[in-house]
Amino acid sequence: MATSTRSRRAGPSKGDLKQQAILETAERLFAERPVGEISVDELAQGAGISRSAFYFYFGSKEDVLITVTERVSRELEEEVTLRLEGVADNPRKAISAAIEAVAEQWRKHGPLMRAAIEAWGSVPPVREAWEGVMARFVDGSTARVEAERKRGAATSGVDTRPLVTALTWMNERCFYTSFAGIDPSLAEGELVPTLTEVWMRTLYGRGGDDLRL
Repeated sequence: MATSTRSRRAGPSKGDLKQQAILETAERLFAERPVGEISVDELAQGAGISRSAFYFYFGSKEDVLITVTERVSRELEEEVTLRLEGVADNPRKAISAAIEAVAEQWRKHGPLMRAAIEAWGSVPPVREAWEGVMARFVDGSTARVEAERKRGAATSGVDTRPLVTALTWMNERCFYTSFAGIDPSLAEGELVPTLTEVWMRTLYGRGGDDLRL
């Protein structure tokens, strides 16, 4: 007699769920206090595990910060890459959409992203992770700007990579100061239109609304 088997999609393991609980606890606590004031005991308690069990998943609270930051940054990179695909058809629309993707992540994960930025000066692994995030944005944007220059849409002048590096760090500082409530800073509603205008005028020399070559 032939027998049939029914495959079932495996759900997350208990270990995956515990790890996710630690990450969610961390992001909640980062919204309340600086990383230096948060203990491993608090992270473990919030995840419903013991302190010793915590170390099965992470070597330190800084490892937690790095992991959750990298997860958010990967999601952000995917969204930015997707929204920049139409840059040759409508530069302003694509650049504005990409910057809006960054704004969306700051609205969802602002405390986490602030924590990563604020910890990078004192925690070398966090600094390395955040610099990696920024370097990937610079690499991707440099390639796109060079393509725009080759097709004659973007203006030439300053070497592409230094120019893109400056613009990328400008975005990072503007989002950080705005969501950290630093004065002076751009209001949340000013971020996307203002940064879009700076990128457009720097790369294209004008508004760029009708740049379709």
